[in-house]
Amino acid sequence: MQHLLERIKAGNLWDFHGGIHPPENKDQSSLTPVVDAGLPPQLIIPVRQHAGPAGDLLVQVGDKVKKGQPLTRYDKGRIVPVHASTSGTVTAIEPHTVAHPSGLEDLCVILTPDGEDAWGERNGRADYWNLERGELLERIQQAGIAGLGGAVFPTHSKLDGRGQLTEILIVNGLECEPYITTDDRLMQEYADEIMDGIRVLKHLLKPKLTLIGVEDNKPAAIDELTRHATDEDVLVKSVPTKYPSGGAKQTIELLTGRQVPKGGRAVDMGIMVLNVATVFAIKRAIVDGEPLISRIVTLTGNAFKKPGNAWVLLGTPVRWLLQRFELQPEADQRVIMGGPMMGFTLPHAMVPVVKATNCLLSPTRAELPPPGQEQACIRCSACADACPANLLPQELYWYSRAKDYDKAEKLNLFDCIECGACAWVCPSEIPLVQYYKIAKDDIRETRAEHEKAERAKQRFEAKQARFEREKAAREARHAEAAAQRRQAMTKAGGEDPVAAALARLKAKQEAPVSVSAEQPDNAAMAAAREARKQEALARRAAKAAEAQPQAEPVPAQESAGEVDPKKAAIAAALARAKAKKAAQAAGEDNAGSEPAAVSDMVTAAASEPASTSEVDPKKAAIAAAIARAKAKKAAQAVGEDNATSEPAAARDVVTPAAGEPAPASEVDPKKAAIAAAIARAKAKKAAQAAGEDNVGSEPAAREVVTPAAGEPAPASEVDPKKAAIAAAIARAKAKKAAQAAGEDNAGSEPAVSEAVTPAASEPTPTSEVDPKKAAIAAAIARAKAKKAAAEAAKLDQRESDPLSDKSH
Repeated sequence: MQHLLERIKAGNLWDFHGGIHPPENKDQSSLTPVVDAGLPPQLIIPVRQHAGPAGDLLVQVGDKVKKGQPLTRYDKGRIVPVHASTSGTVTAIEPHTVAHPSGLEDLCVILTPDGEDAWGERNGRADYWNLERGELLERIQQAGIAGLGGAVFPTHSKLDGRGQLTEILIVNGLECEPYITTDDRLMQEYADEIMDGIRVLKHLLKPKLTLIGVEDNKPAAIDELTRHATDEDVLVKSVPTKYPSGGAKQTIELLTGRQVPKGGRAVDMGIMVLNVATVFAIKRAIVDGEPLISRIVTLTGNAFKKPGNAWVLLGTPVRWLLQRFELQPEADQRVIMGGPMMGFTLPHAMVPVVKATNCLLSPTRAELPPPGQEQACIRCSACADACPANLLPQELYWYSRAKDYDKAEKLNLFDCIECGACAWVCPSEIPLVQYYKIAKDDIRETRAEHEKAERAKQRFEAKQARFEREKAAREARHAEAAAQRRQAMTKAGGEDPVAAALARLKAKQEAPVSVSAEQPDNAAMAAAREARKQEALARRAAKAAEAQPQAEPVPAQESAGEVDPKKAAIAAALARAKAKKAAQAAGEDNAGSEPAAVSDMVTAAASEPASTSEVDPKKAAIAAAIARAKAKKAAQAVGEDNATSEPAAARDVVTPAAGEPAPASEVDPKKAAIAAAIARAKAKKAAQAAGEDNVGSEPAAREVVTPAAGEPAPASEVDPKKAAIAAAIARAKAKKAAQAAGEDNAGSEPAVSEAVTPAASEPTPTSEVDPKKAAIAAAIARAKAKKAAAEAAKLDQRESDPLSDKSH
């Protein structure tokens, strides 16, 4: 580095690859001094005017502010504030179109000046050499200073870090772009303040050599700087005019002969480059205590009647400036912010001036024709010859147009400084720089998304790691608590409870498993299921007896919620088969076998499991009455023949045995007993009346179901319709029994009375009616009815056949 410093002091200069020499057109504005643009009626101040995030707002609508008062706060990193350009009132905070090629909106503070232009608090330090490095950097950041050469990178961030290793400080006065003369006029009129700013930077960075680079087309500026550069380590260097010598990398190569490596930074080489306007703003911030609220702007182009340079407040609308400097617009007049090489056309004139605004160019069509129609590339390589970054613009164009960004990056796309030299020399008028800008934006966006996803992944992994740590800590706490509990229980009981429980479990697993343990006993469940089945059969039998009391009753169809129709039909068929079989057995043998059959049926009924469900008490009472009537009829029919055992059998039908369990239905036992006694008494009375009179027994039979005046009516618990049906059936059967008894003799009446009247020694039934027993009784009644019909048929045959037993 020492050898290089000696060569620089000796006056050596270098050159860079490429470059062009477009028409300068600087005399339009460089020959007149800088003027004050004045105070516009309204200021539009964007909250972000630098390369970095915006700070938080410090003001609200309606607040009154002073000149130089911060509107946003500054923070760590690349956040710098913006300030009120004059005193006034904040009338709005809303999105507004800003100075950007996209023409998009950004948040802006709308300030209405009060005309006083009153400064707020200013805290300048002329004795800056007494300030520490950190305080100097904070003052620069607090003043909102960013690079005024066009990049607007926060200056404090650039000076911090490796900036303290600076060996060569370069003040860039190489204003190479056509039309722009802001730096030229600044160096001519404010050379002394620029030197004060250089001294502040020398105190801050402590470089070994300071170079001020100026193109040789600015002789007045060179003279002024040379006159004020009295320090031995400060040199003013004049370089040949060539575009784009003002680029930072090209300036370094011109003045030092060193090239910044691809992807590298100048500060890593010990070189710091600052624009001359930035140095001037640093002097104002440190020495005078003034933030960056204004800058020099070149207003040029043949459409201006009074071109020149002016001090313009940041936030001034471009439309007001155009009117202030008497713009004479043509049809479709263009207004370019920046120079003709790197500037961009504004979408409309209500765009505010910002920190990066160095020129407003309004050319006529004859002066600067608009770009022509893009044509096909002819591969002339003129763009590669003109590229100051020594790139391959033609290849970059193909890959950028095809969106093959990987190959474009391999060709060092981001080393392009977007100077526009390649597009200037292109004979096909291809806007090469626009393709490069789009490609860079797409790559930055993709990288931002990738970084965002990577940060999300890292947060997720950190969250999972935290969960695992918390889980491990929780399990450790639980294990420790369990160990303490076991220890306490061991001390109290003398045995480890966990070990004892594990031993018992192991012993239980090793013990032989019995078959009964593997296969649970389902006897209780099967018994309950059988009981429910028998109960359903009993209900079907009771309904069948109620609906058709003849010899061959048809089972009534029950509701779908209580009985399965198929099962009901099967049960009815079984009942009819059993009745028929009993009748045939009684006809072939004698009536003496009947009690055995009946006894078997009763015994079978007694052996069936008791029902556990509820039965309708009305239906059960009707079924019992029908059963008793049929029993009486069967007894009378059997009495005509020879049935000495019939009374006992009949008693067994309606009288529960002593050892039988009480019925499980919900009928009142007292009322059921009374109803049964009344029925037996009336049946006996009807039989006696039938024996005394042959045909006139019908009224007596009618009394079977009609209670006496003083007796309680049993119909309070019975459905009236069903009771009427039962009464009619009883009368018909009583009449038939009386007729049969009259033809033969009345000697069997005592037996009939005994059939329905319990013996004196038998207990009166007081329990509820069992639906199963009622069903059995109904089945026996049907069997006996069929048998009586068979006996009646035999009697008719004997009377008609002279050879029958009766004739003998």
